[in-house]
Formats: sequence, C-alpha cells, structure tokens
Amino acid sequence: MNQWNKIKITVIKKFVAEDLVRDYVAEDRKNSGFGVCNVVGDGQEFILEKPNMPEGFCSWAWADINRDIIAIMGGGSMPWINKEGVAIASCTDGLRPVVFKIERI
Repeated sequence: MNQWNKIKITVIKKFVAEDLVRDYVAEDRKNSGFGVCNVVGDGQEFILEKPNMPEGFCSWAWADINRDIIAIMGGGSMPWINKEGVAIASCTDGLRPVVFKIERI
C-alpha cells in the first residue's frame, strides 16, 4: 500500500526584492544582471508520487519546502489555507524568492 498521495508543485510567483538587491548585493553582481531565479520557470509544474526531489528542481528550494510537501503528501492540510490539501510555500532566498503551490491531486 502506498502511504503517499500524489501531488503537484506549481511555481506561482518569482520576484526580486529590488530594495534589498540595491542595498546588499555586490556591485559587480548587480551589473551582471542579478535577477529572478532562473532554475525554475513561471508556471512550471512538477508531479510527484513519492517525496523525492524531481529532476530540474532547485535543491535549495526543495530543502526549504520539503516539510510542506511531506504534510500534503501524507494527507495533511494547512488550516490557514482555504482549500483542503493545499500549501503555499517558498524558498528562503531573501533576495529573489520563488513561491510554490503544493496541492494533493
């Protein structure tokens, strides 16, 4: 018996905290086009049947959102989210975070 529920992870928002980049990123990095994350694309989807990092997924983001993936795959829900079996989570890159929707399907 499979203990895991199938889920879909969708990239729902990518952005740059311009004020923080201005104040904290080294000048040579700013001038080389420091911008939004280029590891995953807007709207990109990943389907999982087991809690293993999918190919093409950022390992840093995976580490950041893994607990939410496990919760949703295990049948849980987030009481503050208005839809059962959905979580909204993000990577912890404070300069250019990526926000993910994790949903049981």
